[in-house]
Amino acid sequence: MSHHLEEAARVALACMDLTSLGEADTPLIVADLLSRSHSAAGVPAALCVWPRFVRQVGAGLQTDPARAPIRVAAVANFPSGAQPLQPVLSQVRGILADGGDEVDLVLDWQALRRGGAADVEAAAAAVRAVRQACRRATLKLIIESGELKEPALIEQASRIGLNEGVDFLKTSTGKTPTGATPQAARVMLQAIAAHPRGAAVGFKVSGGVRTVADAQVYIDLVGQILGPQALGPARFRIGASGLLADVLAVLGTGAGNGPVGRESY
Repeated sequence: MSHHLEEAARVALACMDLTSLGEADTPLIVADLLSRSHSAAGVPAALCVWPRFVRQVGAGLQTDPARAPIRVAAVANFPSGAQPLQPVLSQVRGILADGGDEVDLVLDWQALRRGGAADVEAAAAAVRAVRQACRRATLKLIIESGELKEPALIEQASRIGLNEGVDFLKTSTGKTPTGATPQAARVMLQAIAAHPRGAAVGFKVSGGVRTVADAQVYIDLVGQILGPQALGPARFRIGASGLLADVLAVLGTGAGNGPVGRESY
């Protein structure tokens, strides 16, 4: 096993948002996610779940001091990005009231594909409203790069997030045919690097990152464009469910407790 791959595995674990967003998720499935969040190799950056499980995750993390650094993340306007603003704001307020630390918000990317000025402004205004509702919570904006497809649209979506004050740009929901790609990631990272707020904004890759080799592609891109100082959980995340097994295999610490994920994210 190469030292480079082992180092990538360590970065991937430290920056992982260990995720369960299956349509049929239950408290038992979320309990399994909690059980897999602590290994001999360390803990992930966050656990990402549906809003209804935020309270359970927070309570579960409090039972083990070793899990104290793990943050609680939940999704909003997920997965379509097309929900009305008021229900989305209610979701966000509920996440925070239940103890969530981070919100992964889906941009109304379909508005950008329609291309009308009013549609684009409405999408930006929704991000602005959620940013205000989030107060000090971390806000990650999912732009669904695989559906936007065109670099110009990916850049436009990235710019909306950057202008409206999000903390991370995130590639994908993991619910569409095309998840993360290196090409889309490069456009997003370059948008971050070029923006006046760029030094304070992070990047999250999600959708199809299943192995350490997959993760290494994005680790290298972040290091090249944002710099090696960005390769920590404050500015880099990997949203995944199945990646954990390969990380632990590379690090020689076994497969953890229980099955590893049900759905790539």
